[in-house]
Amino acid sequence: MAVNDCFSLTYPHNPHPGDLIEVFRPCYQHWALYLGDGYVINIAPIDGIRSSFTSAKSVFSTKALVKMQLLKDVVGNDTYRINNKYDTTYPPLPVEEVIQRSEFAIGQEVAYDLLVNNCEHFVTLLRYGEGMSEQANRAIGTIGLVAAGIDIFTFLGLFPKRQRTKY
Repeated sequence: MAVNDCFSLTYPHNPHPGDLIEVFRPCYQHWALYLGDGYVINIAPIDGIRSSFTSAKSVFSTKALVKMQLLKDVVGNDTYRINNKYDTTYPPLPVEEVIQRSEFAIGQEVAYDLLVNNCEHFVTLLRYGEGMSEQANRAIGTIGLVAAGIDIFTFLGLFPKRQRTKY
């Protein structure tokens, strides 16, 4: 599914139970799993800095709460799309099992880490039995690339060394 397949809540095609929902927030994508009757399951950070912006809070959080919410409330004014992007690589679990696993998780407090255990990891674990996140992998790759660049510049002496002031 291409990025231009994004649609708003008024889009005529409804998600089916077990579908992954990608919500386009400013600067990142939030993920949820559709349960049916307009409800999704997703996780929200519950510790870290106090912030009205969940995205800022998620950077510093180590715990999240599993929530069942209306899709329209999770999406708000953003756009979303159905994105079962891993279906060609990983066979989805039977829908009944996905729903059962989801219902068991609602209200649970879970470990959270922006790079290795985030909302996309959570919903893909429910749908496929394996947690994965391309978004986190891209972030990890970018961090590694920046660190490697700094190392190269330092090695080549392109960053000036700090001079000590002589007294």
